[in-house]
Amino acid sequence: MAKTVNIHEAKTHLSALIKEVLAGEKVTIAKNNEPVVELIKIDPKQRERKFGTLKGKIIVHGDFSDSDKEIENLFSESKLFPDEEDSDR
Repeated sequence: MAKTVNIHEAKTHLSALIKEVLAGEKVTIAKNNEPVVELIKIDPKQRERKFGTLKGKIIVHGDFSDSDKEIENLFSESKLFPDEEDSDR
């Protein structure tokens, strides 16, 4: 069964709400009666990170960090705050 509580009630009864979520209850926290977040139980297996799972799936080409002169010029030669007479607006 789903349960919705406003933020004030959630702050006041957080421990009890966590117990309900751990027992399988769905708890939604609302602000001015509009749902904004849900409390969920975290599966420890989902949090586990295994190193090397993307090995061989990502390729970084040798020219990855080479500079692009056109982009460099856009950064170095453009004005951050153009003068009003330079603007068409």
